Amino acid sequence: MLAGRFKQRGKNKVQALSTASLPDIVFMLLFFFMVTTTMKQNNPLVKVHAPVANQIKKLDNKSLVSYIYIGLPTNSKFGKLPRIQLNDAFAEPEQIREFIAAERERLSESDQPKMTVSLKVDRDVEMGIVTDIKQELRKASALKINYSTAKGDPLARGY
Repeated sequence: MLAGRFKQRGKNKVQALSTASLPDIVFMLLFFFMVTTTMKQNNPLVKVHAPVANQIKKLDNKSLVSYIYIGLPTNSKFGKLPRIQLNDAFAEPEQIREFIAAERERLSESDQPKMTVSLKVDRDVEMGIVTDIKQELRKASALKINYSTAKGDPLARGY
């Protein structure tokens, strides 16, 4: 009896979803990630805990910067003494001149005088290895040197 009273007027049909714009959305997301993603330049082979400083300045053009990393190796099989990393390999101070020459070659002739060498040095590394690197940089005529730091109050951390 009740069934006759509440009649179904017709089944609700679910309309088909149009997928015509789906490829446009996929390509739009693909282009967005391609444009906004940056590639990691080097795999870190050394640990660098940057010292802190309260007066820091950002570099204007990072494409003119070459990085030298100094710190303890991330893998203990490479020893427990501070090592130098140039690009993706360990190096000795004597190899820095070749590195600087190669880095200069990749720049245009007008940008070569603007090249800056950024030293990313762990805060616990002794100054002797840094002095050796600075001497090699001087021999290679790479006189624009930058020290990478983290922003902070050096007095608050006991430095």
